[in-house]
Amino acid sequence: MGTTYRSGKYRVERDLLDEEGLEAIAQRKIYSDTHPRLTERLKDSLRCTVPKLKQRIVHSLPVLYWLPRYSIWEYGMPDLISGISVGIMHLPQGMAYSLLASLPPVFGLYTSLYPALVYFFFGTSRHISIGTFAVLSIMVGGVTERLAPDSNFLIANGTNLTAGQVDIQARDLYRVQVAAATTVLGGLIQVVLGLVRFGFVGTYLSEPLVRAYTTAAAAHAVVAQLKYIFGVSPKRFSGPLSLVYTLVDVCSLLTKTHLPTLVVSAVSMTFLISAKELNSFLSPKLPVPIPVELITIVAATLISSYTQLSSNLTISVVGEIPSGLSPPSLPNVHVFGEVVGDAFALAIVGYAISISLGKTFALKHGYKVDSNQELVALGLSNAVGGFFQCYSVCSSMSRSLIQESTGGKTQMAGIVSAVIVLVTILKLGPLFQELPKAVLAAIVFVNLKGMFKQYSDIPQLWRNNKIDLAVWLVTWVATMLFNLDLGLAASIVFALLTVIFRTQLPTYSVLGQIPGTDLYEDIETHRGVREIPGITIFRSSSTVYFANADLYLEALKEKSGLDISKMIIYKRREEAKQRRRERRAERRAQRQAKREKRAQSAMQAAAPETVLSVEEEEAVSRWNDPSSNEGAAPGENGGGNGTVFVIPDSARHADEQGRWEYLKGGAPDCASLGSVSELQDEGSSSEDTLSRDLERVSLGSLGKWTWDVHSIVLDLSTANFIDTVAIKTLRSIFRDFDEISVDVYMAGCQAKVVEHLEVGGFFTESVTKRHLFVSVHDAVLYCQNHRGAATIRKVEDFTGSVLTF
Repeated sequence: MGTTYRSGKYRVERDLLDEEGLEAIAQRKIYSDTHPRLTERLKDSLRCTVPKLKQRIVHSLPVLYWLPRYSIWEYGMPDLISGISVGIMHLPQGMAYSLLASLPPVFGLYTSLYPALVYFFFGTSRHISIGTFAVLSIMVGGVTERLAPDSNFLIANGTNLTAGQVDIQARDLYRVQVAAATTVLGGLIQVVLGLVRFGFVGTYLSEPLVRAYTTAAAAHAVVAQLKYIFGVSPKRFSGPLSLVYTLVDVCSLLTKTHLPTLVVSAVSMTFLISAKELNSFLSPKLPVPIPVELITIVAATLISSYTQLSSNLTISVVGEIPSGLSPPSLPNVHVFGEVVGDAFALAIVGYAISISLGKTFALKHGYKVDSNQELVALGLSNAVGGFFQCYSVCSSMSRSLIQESTGGKTQMAGIVSAVIVLVTILKLGPLFQELPKAVLAAIVFVNLKGMFKQYSDIPQLWRNNKIDLAVWLVTWVATMLFNLDLGLAASIVFALLTVIFRTQLPTYSVLGQIPGTDLYEDIETHRGVREIPGITIFRSSSTVYFANADLYLEALKEKSGLDISKMIIYKRREEAKQRRRERRAERRAQRQAKREKRAQSAMQAAAPETVLSVEEEEAVSRWNDPSSNEGAAPGENGGGNGTVFVIPDSARHADEQGRWEYLKGGAPDCASLGSVSELQDEGSSSEDTLSRDLERVSLGSLGKWTWDVHSIVLDLSTANFIDTVAIKTLRSIFRDFDEISVDVYMAGCQAKVVEHLEVGGFFTESVTKRHLFVSVHDAVLYCQNHRGAATIRKVEDFTGSVLTF
C-alpha cells in the first residue's frame, strides 16, 4: 500500500477492501467493548470518588468554577456598568410586561429580581439577562385570564351582581396564585428534563419556527394592549380564534375611545420611537445607551402626579405598589391539573429562547453553554421564583444585547441589575403609583418593533428554502388562530412532519463514474460521468428506515429497470407450469409406452420381423450421423453450426411436405429460421449500430423481461442508522435479485450501521460481510473482476469477437 502526492494530486494503491478486510486491518473492537452492559453503566454512574464528586458539584453549580477565578480589576467595572444599564431597563419592562400577564406591575418587579439571583448560581451563560419577556408574559396572561376572568369576581349586591363592577383585589390575588402555580410547575418540568439530559429538546424548535412564533406572539401582545391604548374595555375571549374575536370587539368599541388616554399613548409612543432612533444613531459615540424607557416612565409619573390625570381626566394608572418584599408562599397545587399544558408550553418556549441567545453569545465570545445545565438553571429560576409570586421568565433579547454591548463579562452584571430592582422595590416603588397604564402599553408597543421586523424573513426564506418558509407560515397562522399553546403544539408537529417527509421522500439516484477517478455522481445531474456496464449503483439521499423502506425498494426497481416482484411471480408461475407439463408428459410417455408395448406384441404375433437391406441401413446411418453433410438444410453444414436435424420418426406419404424437427434453437420449422443469407445480412450491421447494441447487451432474460445488469451496488454512505424494517427490506433485496442471478452488494456503511446489521441478524451464510465494501469503487472493481467476465462472454457471443471494458 502506497501513497504518492504531487502538485495537488494523490495516488493510492491498496487491495480491495470489504468489511471483513477492513475489520482485520483496522482491528475493530468487539461490540461488548464499545457498548458496556446496562448494569456496568449503572455501577459506573453510582460509583463515587472524590474527583468525580468534585466534578459533579462544579457541574451543578457553575458559579464555583468561575467565581474563584473572577478578576475584579479586569471584570469589575464592565460588569458594574452593564448591570446598572440592564437594571434600569428591568424597571419599565417589568412593570409593562406584567400588564401582558394581567398582573399588578409590582409582580413584574418581583419577576425581575428573584430569578436573576437564582440563575447567578446555576447558569452557564455569561451574557443573557433573565427576567420578564413579552412572549412568556402574554402566554401567562392567557392562563390567568382564562382561569380568573372578570366575570368570576363581580361584586355582589344582595342577590344581584352589580353590573360592570369587579372585585379587582380578589381577582388580582387569584391571578397571582394561578401565575405562580403555573410558573412552579413549568420550572419543575424544566428541572426534570434537564436532569434526564433532555436539553436537546430545544433543537426541535428551529429558528424559523421560533421567529414565526415570537412574531405571532407579538401580535397577541399588541391586541392585548389595545384596551390600554384606547381606554376601552373589550370582552375576554379564550380558545381558538380568540385573537380575531378580541380584535373585532376592540374595533366595535373604537367609537367609545377615551381620548385623554389615546393622547397619552400617542405622545408616549412618539417620544419613545424618536428617542430610540436617536439612541441608535448616537450609540457608537455613547459608552452606554440612553435609558429611554426609564426616562419615559419617570417623566410620565411626574406629569401625572402634578396634573392629577387619574382624577381630572379619569386616566387609568398603575395604582398602589406595596413597598418591601412579600414572604414566600406555597403555590396553589389545586390548579396544577388545569395548567399543566400551559406550563409545559412555557417551559419549552422559555428554554428555546434562552438557549438560542446563550449559544449565540457563547459562540461570539468563545465559551461553552451546557444545554442540560441551562435547562436546570432556568427551571430552578422559575420554580424558586414561583414561591415568591413571580411568573415565568427567560432571557430577554433586548436586555441581553445591552448587557453584552455595554461590556458585561459575567453574571455579576445580573447581580448588579437585581440590586437596582431590589432598591426600587424597597424604596422607589410607591413613587410610580401615578404612572398611566397607557405609558406602559406604549413601551410594550415600541419594544415589539424588533419582533415585527421578523416579517422580512418571508421573502428571504422564499429565495432560500421553501420548506422553512412553509414552517414559518404554518407556525404564524397556527399561533394567530389557535392561541399560543395550541399554536406551539401545531407548529412543532408540522416541523417534525417536514423532517419525516424529507426523509420519507428523499432523492434516489443511479451513480456513474467520473472517468479516471474513484468518484461516483448522479448520472442525471452530471454530464461528465459514465455508467458502468453491467453494474447499477443505487443511492438514497436519506437513511433507510421503516418510513421509507418500501419506497426505497420501489425506487430501486424503477432505477434498475427490473420489476423484481413481477418477475419472480412470473418465474414461479412458469416453474409451476413446467412442473405440470413434465408430469403430464411423464404420464403420456407411460401410456404411450404401454400402447407401444401392446402394439409391438400384437405385430410380433401377426407378422414376421422386417429386415432392412444393407443400402437402407447405410442411409439411416448417414442421416443420424452428425458429422455427415447429408440431411442438412440446403447450403448448410449440419454439424458446422451445432444444429442437428433428424429423420421423421414416422413414414411420409409421397404428397406430404417434408417436416424437420429443429432440436437446438427455438423455431419449430426451417421456414421460421430464414435463409443463411438473411442471417448473414442481419449480422452485417454497421459499426455504429453494433456499438449501440453493445451498450445494452442482454445479460439475462425471463419471459418478456431482459436485463443488462449482473450486479447492483447499494451506496449506504448516507445512512446513519438502520432499523429492523430496513434490515428485512435489504434481506429481501438480496434474496429476490439472487432469483434472477443478479448479485447485490453494499458500500460505504458506517460502523454504527454495520453494528445494527450484526445485531439485527442480517448476515447469514449466503450474505456475509464480504458483501459489504468500504467504498463504492471497491464494490465496482470487485464486480468487474468477478462478474465482468460474464459480460465479456455475452458480448463475445453477440459479436463473434472479444471486447473489454
